[in-house]
Amino acid sequence: MIDIQYFVDYYNDFPFLVKLVWIVSGLMFSAIILLTIYLKVIRYYLRKKDKEFTKFKNEYEALLVEYLYADIESEEFNKEQQAIILKIKDHILFKNKRKMIISILYNLMNEVSGEMADSIKTLYYKTGLIDYALTRLKNKNWYIIAKGIGELTRFTVADVHDDVIKFIKHPKREVRKETQLYLVSLYHFEGLSFLNELKEPLSEWDQVQLLEILQKLDDQEICDIRPWLRSTNDTVVLFALKLSQIYNQFEVKDSLMDLLSHQNKSIRIYVIEVLTHLYGIEAKDKLKANFNDLSIEEQISFFGLLEKLVIPSDEPFIEKHLFHKNFEIQLLALKILKSINIDKFMGLNNLPTHKKSPAMLKLEKIA
Repeated sequence: MIDIQYFVDYYNDFPFLVKLVWIVSGLMFSAIILLTIYLKVIRYYLRKKDKEFTKFKNEYEALLVEYLYADIESEEFNKEQQAIILKIKDHILFKNKRKMIISILYNLMNEVSGEMADSIKTLYYKTGLIDYALTRLKNKNWYIIAKGIGELTRFTVADVHDDVIKFIKHPKREVRKETQLYLVSLYHFEGLSFLNELKEPLSEWDQVQLLEILQKLDDQEICDIRPWLRSTNDTVVLFALKLSQIYNQFEVKDSLMDLLSHQNKSIRIYVIEVLTHLYGIEAKDKLKANFNDLSIEEQISFFGLLEKLVIPSDEPFIEKHLFHKNFEIQLLALKILKSINIDKFMGLNNLPTHKKSPAMLKLEKIA
């Protein structure tokens, strides 16, 4: 039989540091054992939950498909459909099951269209799921409000516009973003009316998301974007410029010309890019006359415009900037010269090496 007292006395004879090492080692070993047990329990729980979700998902997907096809056969809700609705109503009382049902419904909506999509939306109403989303809008927590608006957007619930629009000036960016996405998803270009009074910055990512929604629309007539081009909110102006370019808004050229003298350099540069796309030849003379007052970035953008809209009378201006201090402008000037006067371009090769610009020497090496 092991004498425990022997080991206790043996341990007590150790120096303090050795005792401390044993204590720490013991604690760490115990922690490892406990964490291993905890991870195994968590893994078991997650696997069990995943199996339950898969079983529940398969059951409800079959149930919802049954509901949809029953709806096709009759305009009225038949007994079969009513039974399905009642079953869903019982399950949505539980938060986890409610989340799963919403997820299944949304996934189905992405896979169908037309009457079937309308049937899923009707089911969303009939089961009372919409009431839970509307309840979220009354919550004090901003992230719950944002989730509620996002759900209403996914199920294209248009008749709660007045409940959602009040969040357009919410102090939290995430809530404002969801409100903006709701308005544009359901009301398309008309939904962009929030830009009229927008004071907060419209982030680059928000702009991308809004444009992505708009570009999915078929045969949508764009609204008048000129008020947004005159906005005091620079991000709104930049977004309007993107709309000008994507939707070929030739009728806003006058407004774009005014923006060439905007105080924000990023806007001025983007305006030149949009005018290039819209063949804004009116801008060429104005920019050429003020070329030396432009920033390097604007000068490069202007040469991009000139490359597309150049005419023979621009040749003296092009030659003047063959030795520009900016290498990119030198390259663009050579490229444009080549397009309008190939003989003069080829004649540059005869210049002494010390008189050639870096761009010329670069082109020689490439050749």
